[in-house]
Amino acid sequence: MAEAWRSGGSAVAAAAIARSGAAARQSLLAADPPSMKKQQAPQHNPQGYIARVLHAFQSLPGFVSRIVSREGESSSSESEGSLGARVLARRGWIAVAVSLALLGLLFFCLPLAWGHLNRPYLCRKDGVMLHCPPVSDTPSLWHNPKSATKSWRPCAEERASKHIVPLAEDETNGYLGIHAEGGLNQQRIAICNAVAVARIMNVTLIIPLMKQDQIWKDKTRFEDVFDVDHFIESLKDDVRIVKDIPSWLPDKGDLYTSLKRTVKNIPKYASAQWYLDNVLPRIKEKRVMALKPFVDRLGYDNVPAEINKLRCRVNYHALKFLPHIEEMADVLVSRMRNRTGLLKPYMALHLRFEKGMVGLSFCDFVGNREEKAMMAAYRKKEWPRRFKNGSHLWRQALLKRKEGRCPLEPAEVGVVLMAKGYPKETQIYVASGQVYGGENRMSPLRNMFPNLVRKDDLATKEELKPFRQHVTSLAALDFLVCVKSDVFVMTHGGNFAKLVIGTRRYMGHELKSIKPDKSLMAKALGDPTLGWPAFVDQVASTHEFRTGLPEPTFPGFDIYENPLSHCMCRA
Repeated sequence: MAEAWRSGGSAVAAAAIARSGAAARQSLLAADPPSMKKQQAPQHNPQGYIARVLHAFQSLPGFVSRIVSREGESSSSESEGSLGARVLARRGWIAVAVSLALLGLLFFCLPLAWGHLNRPYLCRKDGVMLHCPPVSDTPSLWHNPKSATKSWRPCAEERASKHIVPLAEDETNGYLGIHAEGGLNQQRIAICNAVAVARIMNVTLIIPLMKQDQIWKDKTRFEDVFDVDHFIESLKDDVRIVKDIPSWLPDKGDLYTSLKRTVKNIPKYASAQWYLDNVLPRIKEKRVMALKPFVDRLGYDNVPAEINKLRCRVNYHALKFLPHIEEMADVLVSRMRNRTGLLKPYMALHLRFEKGMVGLSFCDFVGNREEKAMMAAYRKKEWPRRFKNGSHLWRQALLKRKEGRCPLEPAEVGVVLMAKGYPKETQIYVASGQVYGGENRMSPLRNMFPNLVRKDDLATKEELKPFRQHVTSLAALDFLVCVKSDVFVMTHGGNFAKLVIGTRRYMGHELKSIKPDKSLMAKALGDPTLGWPAFVDQVASTHEFRTGLPEPTFPGFDIYENPLSHCMCRA
């Protein structure tokens, strides 16, 4: 009889533990992400997950009490004495076994529950598609969902070491100068990369020379746009920076033109090791060297993580515009919000449709024969090698448009904004150069959204006069007004849009930054059977998550457009 009791008691205990484990597993299964159950994705509700796990644990004491009562019933007909002692011992053993099972489940499930509760909001890319967790917030035209913007905070200012002593001159390996070429935003990226390269090689950085560009034709110096003292002070714990070329250098005026002091042919996206192997030895030999050209000459995935963080520190904290530029930008922002006498949100539109951009794209655009002939002549003059005789360009232009590699025309931008639901009264700040085609090209967009304004419409000639001395100062005003807008819309790639979107993401992801799907526009406008309701549905579904939501920095991707993985931390 004792053997029968033993086998029966063990079966009861095993069944109870199995039922308790099954209950916990069912509760966990109900809370797992969509990859575990092929059902409709639940709302982002960690509290509900924890409640279900705790409910599973609360059911376990009931199983323990039933086990004990069953053991009591099975032992009631047995004699007292030694058999009763065995029963009590077995009861204790069963209680211990169930308690251990409970503790095991608890230790196994609590980390999962805690991880789910603290899981950051993060979108994931699947090819070109972006998949984001669902939210319960009411959709808004003017900002991203609040619950999607609370998981990340900027942390580029935080250094790995808390106590760093600034380097003295004799503690560095020499001096480095660079040519920051192009427009303001291309120069900004070059400056960030220059600081990073100086840190990699442990050299003293000379304040970068902002080279006159053939297109911009601007002679702006670093100190004409940026606060030099703030730049040097904020980076003193990272890199030693000086304002000018050392006076002891005999050929000081020839630093950027002398072949023996210039490193050329730097590969695009070069690694940190490349600079240590190819540039540092020459700096140690000559004591002073210059790099040219120097734009995108430093990679992202082939440098230490701290170097990428340093680039963000330069971009978002050290490169500060001069006070008068910041103040004028604030005036323009205030006037944009109060144009109607009431405080309202505004949209900033970066319209890349200048003659140079249209020509360089080698895309085909709407126009009469005369316009097309003039554009062909312009391309042949500016880019003769690419143009050749022009016969091959038509097929190439169709392919580029189909792949979404052509700038959006003003009318196409207006159609996208209407489809997204923005009202006709929307206040839109236009940041662009001279639009190719002039007012005729702009009129369709202006008919859809009459409240299009530029900085010239918001400020007087006298107010803008100090900024017209340097083209980069005017570009800085556009940059700041776009960064501080409620919604930013880009129409084509480029450093301006890239830096604006990256800055807005670094500020917390709440500000919407819309990247229109240009390939969708090419397909939709080429489909005569597609009606307006169907087009609106396509725009809504395609652009639901193309608004600057948190997503990992794509491998090999530009940290200046998406700094999350390298420069932001869990909130």
